[in-house]
Amino acid sequence: MRLRRNGNLTILGSIKSWKSLLDLKRKDQISTAALSTSTVTTTGRRRIPAVFNLVRLYSTEELQQPQLSVDLIKMMEQRLSSIENRNAHLQRFLNQPELTPSEYSTANKELRKLRDSVHLITELRAKQKEIQELKSVISECQDDKDMQKMASEELSEATEGEKELQLLLLKSLLPKDDADERDSILEVRAGAGGEEASLFAMDIFKMYEKYSAKKGWKYEVLEIAESDLKGYKEAIASISGSGVYGKLKFESGIHRVQRVPVTEKGGRVHTSAVSVAILPQADQLDVKLRNEDLKIDTYRSGGSGGQHANTTNSAVRITHVPSGITVSIQDERSQHMNKAKALKILCAKLYEIERLRFQSSRSKLRLEQIGSGDRSERIRTYNFPQGRVTDHRVGITTHSIDDVMQGEDLDTFIDALLLREEMDAIASFSST
Repeated sequence: MRLRRNGNLTILGSIKSWKSLLDLKRKDQISTAALSTSTVTTTGRRRIPAVFNLVRLYSTEELQQPQLSVDLIKMMEQRLSSIENRNAHLQRFLNQPELTPSEYSTANKELRKLRDSVHLITELRAKQKEIQELKSVISECQDDKDMQKMASEELSEATEGEKELQLLLLKSLLPKDDADERDSILEVRAGAGGEEASLFAMDIFKMYEKYSAKKGWKYEVLEIAESDLKGYKEAIASISGSGVYGKLKFESGIHRVQRVPVTEKGGRVHTSAVSVAILPQADQLDVKLRNEDLKIDTYRSGGSGGQHANTTNSAVRITHVPSGITVSIQDERSQHMNKAKALKILCAKLYEIERLRFQSSRSKLRLEQIGSGDRSERIRTYNFPQGRVTDHRVGITTHSIDDVMQGEDLDTFIDALLLREEMDAIASFSST
């Protein structure tokens, strides 16, 4: 065993960067002011303001890592042992020559799901072994004060590393929302504010389009209802990619804008509101959609789309009779394509209703997402005269409003909300 002579903490590659920053802040090795003005350069991204905003705007007590009780660690160890045993069983099973392709595929899929947890468990076991060896060194070197001091420093670092790994493993064991990996339906609607609300709805809709492009997601416009000034009274899109719903789910709610409208002659700042809904995508099998539950009407579409679109019954309205939900699509010239889009949206709405019905508890954050569209029920404010965007749920403000609207700095808020959700789940897990 090789003892390191310096006292610098080695940050594991799997630990997120904000943790190391918070550790430094708690140890007063860097100031809050320095954090709030620093810039981090990473591959494929210009900067990561979310890390610094979190350190600056969250109190140390609020982001304090939960203390893992002895009982909680025992519970977790039992679960880790079962994962290790299952991993070993699957390894042996896959080595059997008489496996059918179906059996091999099923077992290999389960093994892949365990891979990240097994990797962390391996790191934890190695760290625990290191701790035991260091304790032996300290016990055997009673007369060598220098060696004892070095070993004690190493033991302190190793113990901190063990706690970090235990916390990461705890997070991996927390209940996960199965919908997080699904694609999403985005709905943006103009609320209070007239034409200005419609124009801002268009800006928000395009903001998510740019953010999706940045993430490499597919963004498909399903329906747009334009206002007189070519804003969006309502706009719906399908967003497809890896973990889309899990990333965007906290964007649901009321987005408020404060700016001088293009129709304002006196230069006064107006306040308008836009509602955003993020729904996990589903199909007819997920919601058990029956033909007898659907009322389908066709009619001639209005607005743009060409002569053919306005002279044939290409628009489709589908009503789900049991729930009363109605979806209308007239975006495409083809009645078949409009029907397919309408069914996609309807399935997402029904799936969300069913999913929430079976959730025994929903976080306070999730409950606050739904509003009526009134400007007083806000989750985020975009103040253009001051160049700032504030998320009222986590108290984070950025003064790069242009970057947010271009989809560049939206992760400032998304990452903070996901972090809050994670910490709430850990605190709940620790208290049970």
